[in-house]
Amino acid sequence: MKAAVKILQRLLLCSKEVTVMPRKALKPCKHPGCPRLTEGTYCDEHKLLHPERPSAHKRGYGSKWQRVSKAYLRKHPLCVKCLAHGKYVTATVVDHIVPHRGDHYLMWSDTNWQALCKSCHDKKTGTEDSRPVYSY
Repeated sequence: MKAAVKILQRLLLCSKEVTVMPRKALKPCKHPGCPRLTEGTYCDEHKLLHPERPSAHKRGYGSKWQRVSKAYLRKHPLCVKCLAHGKYVTATVVDHIVPHRGDHYLMWSDTNWQALCKSCHDKKTGTEDSRPVYSY
């Protein structure tokens, strides 16, 4: 009986010491124009419209790509787009001329690669991603 009383006393003492952490503040949904507050990036209504992007490694840009792209940049040190405009800018990104979208041949074919500076690469991929061209 004394043991049970001691356990009960410990539980009562412990319950007084426990503090509840405040909840994380809700933030607005990232979908343009949506005013809903959410715990994540998007509200439940817009989660399906914005699927999470797989990691770079899962998209094929692992250690093999890092090694091969660095070798390509050593052979092609200047941005081809800037060079076409008469500017000499160091290339920092190996770009796929035709987006591979998971196609193994397009991913690894060096005839589908071009050396670009980050600025030119961002412009090119931004245009491709915002206005994709489909062929039937």
